[in-house]
Amino acid sequence: MPSAIVVGGGLAGMAAAAALGGSGWEVDLFEARPFLGGRAASYELPGGEGPIDNCQHVLLRCCRNLLDFYQRLGVSQRIRFHREYYFVEPGGRISALRGGRLPAPLHLAGSFARLRFLSVSDKIAVARAMAALARERHRRSDLDRITMLEWLQEKRQTPGAIERFWRQVLVSAINEDLNRMAAVHGFQVFALGFLAGGDAYEMGVPAVHLGDLYGTAAWARWPNVRLHPRTTVERVEPGCAHAGRTVARAGAVILAVPFERVRALADLEVPEMEHAPITGVHLWFDRPVMELPHATLLDRTMQWAFNKGEGRYIQLVVSASRALAPMPRNEIIALAAAELGEFFPAARSARLLKAHVVKEVRATFSARTGLERERPAAKTHLPGVFLAGDWTRTGWPATMEGAVRSGYLAAEAAAELARTPRRFLIADPG
Repeated sequence: MPSAIVVGGGLAGMAAAAALGGSGWEVDLFEARPFLGGRAASYELPGGEGPIDNCQHVLLRCCRNLLDFYQRLGVSQRIRFHREYYFVEPGGRISALRGGRLPAPLHLAGSFARLRFLSVSDKIAVARAMAALARERHRRSDLDRITMLEWLQEKRQTPGAIERFWRQVLVSAINEDLNRMAAVHGFQVFALGFLAGGDAYEMGVPAVHLGDLYGTAAWARWPNVRLHPRTTVERVEPGCAHAGRTVARAGAVILAVPFERVRALADLEVPEMEHAPITGVHLWFDRPVMELPHATLLDRTMQWAFNKGEGRYIQLVVSASRALAPMPRNEIIALAAAELGEFFPAARSARLLKAHVVKEVRATFSARTGLERERPAAKTHLPGVFLAGDWTRTGWPATMEGAVRSGYLAAEAAAELARTPRRFLIADPG
């Protein structure tokens, strides 16, 4: 029976373990922390007040491989999908973007025309750019060399369209600023998430803590997959992994770790990459302050708000949050509470009971221009050693979908080496 070692218990490592384990492989997964999930994890707050997610993670229905992974774990029913996106302006005015009766790619056209936060000229500009995006996606060869902002300026987008629509959607989706991200990633978000299918845009939010999605119960179906939490691997070589005095051996070794850790674990070179940060702010109030399940917040630092508990527990998210990285915790909390009150007046009179700030300074790789050709494939020059991680060549930016795709690609490469080829990756629609 073929065997594999997986180093790293984030989504990439778990996806590789689930794919191979479900195919009958003997798999040992090593994770240094006491829990699985990597950057999409839950942990206990000091004082034992219950777990929280390090940051709100969402997905779209176009994330086919992530949904397949949840199906493998038997937890897909724990994802709650929403058909509406609520855009809220300072002052509280709400606009909703939702699918209608027209077929894709026009399914969002009716509600888009009624959005109140965009002017008529903004909407015309966006519609013109959407048509150009559909035409140019497979024709242009420079989309990895120019930024999304350069492309939007080329298409004569209005300032309102750039700031309130393109930036609002893409910075959150890709975790990078428009003047840094390669246009190829912006194209992908809209081509697959907004234009490809009538329900592809629908947003999935876990109805449970992230840790509950891949707890030990989810892995009980595969006794051949052995989890080793609190186990740090110090070195990887073809056919084995060193963890303290233990040497684990297997036919394939999958390194599913952040790019900055690879060189310390194996004789492998990876490209120089930059990080992009995400900041999550958790606020608990003494009364409900928000009725919407979620909202994208316009014109302010806080970008998204998620209703996590009867309107009393709100989680705010800021992507590409470089400006917040040096800011003290108390200042971030004060800023978040003040801005929330601009959108939801009830928050102004409510009492803030407690707050927690999570700064993920290494949340994702920066989806900068010129990087796509440098991202490594799963197969390495070391026999039987493979790479996984959302930073590898997945065809996607740094997302949960990209992480799962990388795990599936590494599993496919391992299966090919073992002469038991299998297809795990679900291809995107053309």
